[in-house]
Amino acid sequence: MLSRFNTLIFFSTLAYLSMQASPTSPAPQLPLIVAHRGASADAPENTLPAFRLAWEQGADAIEGDFHLTRDKRIICIHNSTTGKYANKSLTVRKSKLADLQALVPAPHKFPTLAEVIATVPPDKKLYIEIKSSRQIVRPLLKEIDASGISPQQVVVIAFSGRVIKKLKSQRPSLKAVLLATPRYRSKARTLEPTPEQLLEAIKRTGADGVSLYAHPDIDAAYTQPFLDAGHELHVWTVDAPETAKKWTDLGALSLTTNNPATLRQSLGL
Repeated sequence: MLSRFNTLIFFSTLAYLSMQASPTSPAPQLPLIVAHRGASADAPENTLPAFRLAWEQGADAIEGDFHLTRDKRIICIHNSTTGKYANKSLTVRKSKLADLQALVPAPHKFPTLAEVIATVPPDKKLYIEIKSSRQIVRPLLKEIDASGISPQQVVVIAFSGRVIKKLKSQRPSLKAVLLATPRYRSKARTLEPTPEQLLEAIKRTGADGVSLYAHPDIDAAYTQPFLDAGHELHVWTVDAPETAKKWTDLGALSLTTNNPATLRQSLGL
């Protein structure tokens, strides 16, 4: 009887230790839903109505494009000229803020960074895509500091490694992510930039990670090196539910989309 009891204790102990050594894997963390230029499928991009609508649609963050004007103000507009949005085409960096804002009447005028920040709730985030040169960095930091927004709510993104490098050298604690558009650029049918090239760019600039264009051929072999190195992985632009699921499985921290409401619904949020 004692031997049988000891045997039961032995196997019970083994089972317990096995469970401790191999805990159940946690469910993958759901990514943030980032409204691309606001809820741009339903309202004019990069406008205050688009950003406000994104919050109404349940976005976790908004993303906007920002340029530096001639008078060192930061304005929200995608292109470097105004021709797409107004009857008169001005070059943003050569124009004053007042002249640019006068081109389009409210409520769809080009907003300033300060006006965009003012829409951000305390528990939400703002992705600031820099479209200017690194000269924007100092005014950008001053604007963020003056706004009262928490630095933890801000993510700066840019294609320019010079912008990211200067930003991180002046404010290392501010989140900054390098944008990249992987494409087939040669007959070798290799997506470029390669993960190795992007890892080198992250090292060179001090970026916290990458935000990738959602090329359909990107797979875990492409994205895993960033996660293995401890870098953040983000993706744009994701509108289809199946694409959202793929990138969630790949470990993306955020999905930038034109349709935040639809994407939230597709992910069961």
